[in-house]
Amino acid sequence: MEAYIADWLNMLVRWVHLITGIAWIGSSFYFVWLDNHLEPREENDDPRLHGQLWSVHGGGFYNSRKFLKGPGFIPGTLHWFKYEAYFTWLSGFSLLAIVYYWGASTFLIDPAIADLTPWQGIAISVGSLALGYIAYDLLCRTKLVESGMDFLAIGVPLLILVALGYSLVFSGRAAYLHTGALIGTIMVANVFFVIIPGQKKMVAAIARGEEPDPLPGIRGKQRSMHNNYLTLPVLFIMISNHFPMTYGHPHSWAILGAIIVAGMLIRHFFNLRHKGKIVWQLPVGGALIFAAIFAYLIPRENAGLPPLPQVAAERATFETIHGIMTQRCTACHAAKPTQAGIAGAPAGVRLESAADIKRWAGRINEMSVIRRTMPQGNITGMTDEERALVKAWFESGAKAD
Repeated sequence: MEAYIADWLNMLVRWVHLITGIAWIGSSFYFVWLDNHLEPREENDDPRLHGQLWSVHGGGFYNSRKFLKGPGFIPGTLHWFKYEAYFTWLSGFSLLAIVYYWGASTFLIDPAIADLTPWQGIAISVGSLALGYIAYDLLCRTKLVESGMDFLAIGVPLLILVALGYSLVFSGRAAYLHTGALIGTIMVANVFFVIIPGQKKMVAAIARGEEPDPLPGIRGKQRSMHNNYLTLPVLFIMISNHFPMTYGHPHSWAILGAIIVAGMLIRHFFNLRHKGKIVWQLPVGGALIFAAIFAYLIPRENAGLPPLPQVAAERATFETIHGIMTQRCTACHAAKPTQAGIAGAPAGVRLESAADIKRWAGRINEMSVIRRTMPQGNITGMTDEERALVKAWFESGAKAD
């Protein structure tokens, strides 16, 4: 029942996370697009007007106008864009707690990487998110990131180092999700601590009939652009748990780093394109990075892993393989899993019957032999000799007699 409740919480909170994330990132993309498409004011326009844009959508026309220092009055109804960010982070942290704190022994900790207790892992998780934002915020207060390119040149290597650090502490899957959680924390903290307070100061100054200080707006714009470039990497990380070929690789942190760079290049292309500047080298560079990752991750034996021992082919009978599946895999991959925190067979893969094992033979070989990402965190202690037996069975035709 506990695992069943956890599954329902996972599903519902994940749904909320997806909905609020779409709203937040969608509005971020829209306002960056809007800023980059504003047309200069005309001679007879209000001198306080920075730019405007006409658009058509939903059966009508819209006229968007931007005043950097306000229109000189406070509108009766002023819409703020902040709750999308707050609820995205709250739902995301709730998911982190449901999946990785509640199921710490299964999903957060891998004893082969770091022999931690659940509470030690949770403490490292929470502490790293807080310290990560503090370090980022201090960096943003220096002159090292006054321009966007400075931010990319300094921030991206630091982010890759963070991914490396997490990979030395947590399971591969948890390391990816924590890198994403840190990015998400930075993004929402930018909204909560910098962007919204800056906007409130501007509104308060206008309400007092004073000229708004432009500095909070400049800082808010800088942080908003940081968030914009982080969106594609964090979106990938949100779905990365479905792709163990990435987080399960011995050099998973480098793969994630390459994906982060590719995502930022593609985002930069669209930001420039909004301004009428086409730089095809950017998406081509991103595509080449993905092509290199594709080639690097092609399933091959011993790819960065120690070779498996040699076993006699005649030992790899189906009876032996069925026993290995029963002992090492069916705690999760069964109609009624016995592993704590698992309510149903992950991805619908059951390995109880001969027909099931035969059906999933290729997947079994890929995940337990070639990539060695299963069992998750090797929680059931599958040995190299057992993996070698699975390999011999698969190569001899994966018979289920």
